Amino acid sequence: MTAIAEPPSVAAASPGRLAVQGTGHGLGIVQQRATARSPRRPGRTVLRPVVSAAIVAAIFGFALPRFASYRSAWASMGAMTWPQVLLVAAAAAGSMACSWIVICSVLPAVRLREAAVVNLGSSAVANTLPAGGALGMGVSWAMLSGWGVSTADYVLYTLVSGIWNVFARLALPVISLLVMVTVSRPGAGLIAAAAAGLGLLCATAAVLGLLLRSESFALRAGRALWRALAFGCRRARRQPPPDVPGWLPGFRGQAAALLTARGWRITATTAAGNLTLWLVLLACLRGTGLSQAQVPWQTSLAAFAFVRLLTVLPVTPGGLGITELGLVGILAASAGHRASAQVTAAVLLYRAVTYLPPIPLGALACLVWRHAPALIRASPAGHRPDDKTCQPADAATR
Repeated sequence: MTAIAEPPSVAAASPGRLAVQGTGHGLGIVQQRATARSPRRPGRTVLRPVVSAAIVAAIFGFALPRFASYRSAWASMGAMTWPQVLLVAAAAAGSMACSWIVICSVLPAVRLREAAVVNLGSSAVANTLPAGGALGMGVSWAMLSGWGVSTADYVLYTLVSGIWNVFARLALPVISLLVMVTVSRPGAGLIAAAAAGLGLLCATAAVLGLLLRSESFALRAGRALWRALAFGCRRARRQPPPDVPGWLPGFRGQAAALLTARGWRITATTAAGNLTLWLVLLACLRGTGLSQAQVPWQTSLAAFAFVRLLTVLPVTPGGLGITELGLVGILAASAGHRASAQVTAAVLLYRAVTYLPPIPLGALACLVWRHAPALIRASPAGHRPDDKTCQPADAATR
């Protein structure tokens, strides 16, 4: 990690490529409703980034320094040895590569370097801008559609990868609770998080079941997905794909075919992506000198799971500030006051190596995609030169 009408006919050619046929009748209703909708309030557009920036400033300016000064945290990072630095760098690189493999598991026609460009480009947007998740959807659609990925494939990729990511976030607190039970009595916060995660996990599974079984629910979900994707494409100055609402009902058959053929790969890569991300945090904790006695790996897993659940709602870009405060608060309580500087250093290092690299790398990936696409894909198979979907807005109107 997005039209009440007769659904179009859907024919699944293969789990890798899904050929979809249909009419634009569903689109017409959605466009009429979008046209009739009142214009957005500019105050709300301005207020959201201001509130987000205020939260981030308050956390980094006032909350985190209460645990330890930035100077002491920097001193703890400066005391790391080269093997410890290399271990953290290797863990961060492995975590990043796992996110690319997740894309390839859902879209087998996409090669690894293309998945890297899509992931880095969309992550750079999501980590820097308010409502970055929707904007990232627009960026990823622009790239994938240029490489011949159809709207049906993109909708399937967005929903399946998104649902599996939510499953992982909701299951983590439950797993960490079971792990904590084996070593100590878990706290009330972890029990509450596990209960919330279990409840939301059941609700998400019910939603997936409705998508696969109910045509009317799939139509409503299609309208919601089209609005989110249209918002992202609009902010990215792209034309949104016109037929998402009418194609989502076919998601049921397509998803069944995809999950039958590649379900275990998707599950395994999603689990590996979350596991390697936690391993980066653990490497940072050990790298800054925190031992198993000070911060057990079980506690780090519980803190990681709690914060992942907490940041399901994108209050700030990439969970900036909220992730740091949550991790430092939980881990410092476990390690004690004397280790607060090391805990703060470990969390800041963890966020630095996971949050910051995709921003310049994503900017570079977008530049290569725009100006040297042959370096990514020499011959964009399946690309139709006359297809103006999600092309630059001025080009689409010529």
